[in-house]
Amino acid sequence: MMTAARPADSGLTGPGELDRYSYAEAPGADRGSAHAWDGDAELGRAGRRAAGSRGRGLHGQLVQQLGQMIVSGDLGADRPLVPEEIGQRFEVSRTVVRESLRVLEAKGLVSARPNVGTRVRPVSDWNLLDPDIIEWRAFGPQRDDQRRELCELRWIIEPLAARLAAGHGREDVQQRLADMAEIMGHALAQGDSLTFSRADAEFHTLLLQVAGNRMLEHLSGIVSAALHVSGASAGGCDRPTDTGVGHHLRIVDAVGAGDAAAAESAMRQLLVSHPEVERVVPAPREH
Repeated sequence: MMTAARPADSGLTGPGELDRYSYAEAPGADRGSAHAWDGDAELGRAGRRAAGSRGRGLHGQLVQQLGQMIVSGDLGADRPLVPEEIGQRFEVSRTVVRESLRVLEAKGLVSARPNVGTRVRPVSDWNLLDPDIIEWRAFGPQRDDQRRELCELRWIIEPLAARLAAGHGREDVQQRLADMAEIMGHALAQGDSLTFSRADAEFHTLLLQVAGNRMLEHLSGIVSAALHVSGASAGGCDRPTDTGVGHHLRIVDAVGAGDAAAAESAMRQLLVSHPEVERVVPAPREH
C-alpha cells in the first residue's frame, strides 16, 4: 500500500486535495525550502487514489506522484530526495524508489551524483518535450503557459508536416485520413468526445508519420499529448466545431491532390483557432 507524508511547512496540499485537483496546489501556501518528509500520511492516500485511476502499478504511481510534485513546484529546485525516506513514507520498496528516480532522472527532473545524492533539477534542465512532463505542466499551475506553448509549437510543426505529406501521393494514407475526418464528423454530431479525440489524434499523428522526415515523426508524441491535455479538440487548442472538421477535410483533399501549399494553408487555418496563438501568429489570408 502506498502512502505519503505531508511536510508541515512545504506548501503541499492537505487531506483530499489531490482528489479535487490534478495537481497539488495550496493557494497562498509558502513553497519554502523545507526539506523534511514529516507529517501525516493523508497526502499519500489522496495521491494514491489519483494515480491509481491511471491503471499504473506502484512504480508508475510513484513516478506520477513525484513528477507532479516537482513540476507543480511543491518539490522545488535543489530539493534533496532521500530514497530511504521516500520508501518509508510512501511504503514502497527500495527497488521501486530506485527505478522511479531513474525515470525522473531520464526526464531531466532530478539528478543523482556521488557524495551529493538525488536532487530536484531546475526547469531549464527538464525535458519539456517529454509527454509526461507536458501533461503534468498542462494540468498544474503552469497550465496556461503550457497549453499556449503547445499550440504555438504545433503551429510550427504541423503545417510543414501537412505540406510534406501532400507530396507523397499515397492513396492508403489519403483514405485513412479521410476515414478519420469522417469519424470525427459523426462523433461531433453525436456528442461522442472520446471517439472524436481518438480519431483526431490518429489524424494528426498520421500526417507526421508520412511526412518523410523521421525527426518530425519523432514529435508525434508531442502532438498526441497536446491533443490530450487540450481536451482533444479539432484544432487541439479549442473545442470541436463543424469548422474544425471542415479544415480537416480540406487537408484530406489537399493531400489527396498533392497540393502541398493548400495542405499547409488548411493546417494553419486549423491551428490558429486558439486566441493565445492568434496574438502571436496571424491567421493566413484566404485566397
